[in-house]
Amino acid sequence: MDMPPDDPVSATDDALLVLYANGDPTAARTLTARLLPRVFGHALRLLGDGAEAEDVAQEAMVRLWRIAPDWRQGEAQVTTWLYRVTANLCMDRLRKRRGVGLDEIAEPEDPNPGAVEQIQNRARHDALQEALDQLPARQRQAVVLRHIEGLSNPEIAQVMEIGPRAVESLTARGKRALTDLLAGRRAELGYEDEKAG
Repeated sequence: MDMPPDDPVSATDDALLVLYANGDPTAARTLTARLLPRVFGHALRLLGDGAEAEDVAQEAMVRLWRIAPDWRQGEAQVTTWLYRVTANLCMDRLRKRRGVGLDEIAEPEDPNPGAVEQIQNRARHDALQEALDQLPARQRQAVVLRHIEGLSNPEIAQVMEIGPRAVESLTARGKRALTDLLAGRRAELGYEDEKAG
């Protein structure tokens, strides 16, 4: 094992998963604390609904625990596997949800106190989420992974199980579509003062 047994915090995700499979409950707690917020955030961005994102995040982690005994260390990154599972679970929910209007989908709650800045940020977030919701599912997934989650094109290719060129195409088309969808809303979202002059 590539970590001291008394220091799970510095262990790799791979090592923690193997330790969990071997019965180490501390490894499970450490890995959950490390990965669950990222999985939840990814699901929230894809679904736009906090309760559904929480369900998806929990299901993705359960699936991770189930495959732990069969995990082959070094073959894939745990995070890449988790992003793929999370995205697939989200896509399943989005397919089932088709036909539901945007007004019927609950927006995630903002934990910050309501100030003018927070209201503006919320309007921008909502506008982005509405625009993301209008993209085809694969474009949305690629744009979220690249521009919100910050993954590289090769990492996205692994998550989506496609080639890097397909990733580039999906993200480029998704960005163009988002630009078109949001183009007429600059002033409404408070960007008119930010133009270079």
